[in-house]
Order: sequence, then C-alpha cells, then structure tokens
Amino acid sequence: MELSEKLRILSDSAKYDAACTSSGTERRGTGGEGMGNTFAGGICHSFAGDGRCISLLKILMTNYCLFDCKYCVNRRSNDVPRARFTPSEIADLTIEFYRRNYIEGLFLSSGIIQSPDHTCEQMIETLSILRSKYDFRGYIHAKAIPGAAPELINRLGVLADRISVNIELPSQKSLAKLAPDKSKNSILLPMGHISEKIMENKYEIVKYKSAPKFAPAGQSTQMVIGATPDTDLQILRLSEAMYKKYSLKRVFYSAYVPVGDQKLLPPAGTKPPLLREHRLYQADWLIRFYGFRAEEILDETHQDLDPMLDPKCNWAIHHPECFPVEINSADYEMLLRVPGIGVRSAQRIVTARRYAKLDYNDLKKLGIVLKRAIYFILCGGKRMDGLIVTKEGVIRQLMSECAVKENENKSFSDMQISFFDDKNIFPTLEDRVKCLTREM
Repeated sequence: MELSEKLRILSDSAKYDAACTSSGTERRGTGGEGMGNTFAGGICHSFAGDGRCISLLKILMTNYCLFDCKYCVNRRSNDVPRARFTPSEIADLTIEFYRRNYIEGLFLSSGIIQSPDHTCEQMIETLSILRSKYDFRGYIHAKAIPGAAPELINRLGVLADRISVNIELPSQKSLAKLAPDKSKNSILLPMGHISEKIMENKYEIVKYKSAPKFAPAGQSTQMVIGATPDTDLQILRLSEAMYKKYSLKRVFYSAYVPVGDQKLLPPAGTKPPLLREHRLYQADWLIRFYGFRAEEILDETHQDLDPMLDPKCNWAIHHPECFPVEINSADYEMLLRVPGIGVRSAQRIVTARRYAKLDYNDLKKLGIVLKRAIYFILCGGKRMDGLIVTKEGVIRQLMSECAVKENENKSFSDMQISFFDDKNIFPTLEDRVKCLTREM
C-alpha cells in the first residue's frame, strides 16, 4: 500500500480522538541544535494553555484492533479499510511535515495489535526514532495502551510531552456493555501509575538536574458522550473525581457519532449531541477554574444540564439567595459565580476597587459582560437604572433566541450545532470565545 493511502486511512481513523491540547510543556532546542519545539507558536487547531495554536500530525499507528468496542469505528467487527504504519514511516512523515512547516508536533494513538505490550513497544520505537535519530524536540502527545506493562508506560512518558488513557465511558456498566474487552480497572490503573510518576518526577528534577522529564504536559482522558444513558451528573462527578485523584490536565468530551447499526447504540442517522458536549465543557470549566462542585451544578432531581442556559447562568437563577452581589465588597470567590464575570474580570474588579468605587460604566471598561451580569449585581447598593428583575424575565433574557427556535421542534438529544446554516448556529460566537478565554 502506498504511503499516501496509509496516511489517508489512518488520519481519518484518528478523527474521533479529541484530546489534542498541549498546554504545560516547554521542550525546545538548545544552542541551535535539534529540530522543532513546543515553545514557539504554530498554526493548527490545538490550543496551548496560553492560547497559542499548535499544529499536530494526528494519526493512528494502525486501525487494526483486537478489541470490539461497539462505539469505535476501528472495532474488529467493522468492515473498514485497514492499514498500518511502521515506526520509521511515522517518524519520517512527522519530520517531512515539520520541514514543510505543516505541523509543530505529533499526536499518536493506535489500535491494539497482537497485544497491548506489543502495541506500546511499537509506539515507543516510533518516539525513540524521533527523539534520538532526528533530535526532534516538538510536542508529542501519545495515547497509553490500557493493559500495557508499567515499565513500558514509563518509557513512553519519558519520550512524550503529554500522555493519556481514554476512560471512554462514564460507568463500569456501560463499559461492560459496549466495550467487553476493557474494564474500568484496566483504564484507571495506568492512569494512577502515570499520575504517581509525574509526581515522583517533580521531586527527581529538583534533586537531580539531569533527570529526564516524565510527561511534562501532564495527562488527559476522553469520554464518549451520548452513546449510553449515563447522565450529565454521573459524567461530571467522574470528571471531578479524576481531576482530584489523578491531577488530570483535561477531560475531553466527544459527542458520539454513529458509526454503523448497533442494537446497543443510537441508530445510524442520529445527530451527534454537540450542544450537550458544549454544555459539559462549560460545566467542566466551572469545576476547574471557578470553584464549583459537580453537586452544585446538578443534583439528583436535575441530573442533566439545561440545553437552553449555560451552567453558570442556570446555577445563578436557581440560587436567588446568593444574589444580588455588591461589586465593591463581594469576595473574589463570589464574584466568580456571577454570570458574565470571568477569572480575569474578577481579578480586575478586585484590583480596581482598591482605588475607587466602581459603577456600571467602570465594569463595562473592565470587560464584564453586563448583559448577563446586571441581573445579579449591585454597584454602590443600586441596580442599573430602569432594570426590573424577575425570575421569568431574567430567564427569557438569558436564553438565546436561536436556542428557543432550535428547541421548539427538537428534543435535547437531537439538538446540535449547525456548521452550514447561519440561522441555526448555537452556541454563539461569543459563547465560544468566552469558553476559550475562561470568561463565563
């Protein structure tokens, strides 16, 4: 098979992997030696922690797989074209693409061939060629293979900048039903091992300057959304627990795309729950940066996120006892809970009010989204002139007209972002910008 045909098949097979963020690493060449780096900017669709774009060659080593996960396009029972790269072919492709300024790094995953250990060894050989033969210092994200020996994961973590293990589904019941070859234990064990190695490595680097770094960009994971009846509350609880226990950099949520007719899955033709995915990312952001807990965002009586309101607005509306907040005296943690005030905006408010009392004009200059915030704040003990606040009125104002139109004839599971019809695009451009800048 021609190399170009392999590239077409295996890059297409990797498109459902959503874990492509490269924040937290600063590997770069020294003294004019080596090629590539993760510190300089690039052109891509993957974002670093400081907002830079990092271009990645995103491929599978092979889409042959021993496992038969029902939700996966590469499952062994699925009749799709198969291909396999050799370690040297992937290394050569990466370098050639880098030299042409197409990419800044590599995202490498693989189906399971022969055994988890053998697959992991092939990935290690690939990264060894890049790091040793080519002295490549660009960003590399490698997917750890569940079931691989700990010593192999150790070697993979030394060669990669970020390493991840996909948890795939939110519960053991769903995993047993749709991925019988996997178990929750086989996924969480390597995740825990990677977390421990990252912590150990921090002390090793302090003690021994020449100690090799282990996954300096941390680890992440991914969950498939919409393939099982698991609720948003279950998903957020699991994400919160993994952030605490394994110090994950990121949990990625991937809306399930039907890849064939399976009795246990939504039928072919079902639209991916992209709006639900978007709401989960917003809720995840609240847990990571805004001090929320999963049980605050959802509870046993409301186990799914509201498609009509973002999670922060929804929380504020259902906790009227916490509002309105006096901008000139509220503490930082409470400011973060006001819709329209993000992390940076809250910091600006705390700094600015040391020198003068703030009014609504000042807040606008500080970057607060007043069209959301005005219903929940006071300035000098006063509401904005002419503002009348009722629960129904606030909800009506905060709901997007587009969302109302989308919901008239569609259920929650059917709602999705349209990439082609401008009238039906949801969430708005402002929502996406605020999500990227952590301002909600």
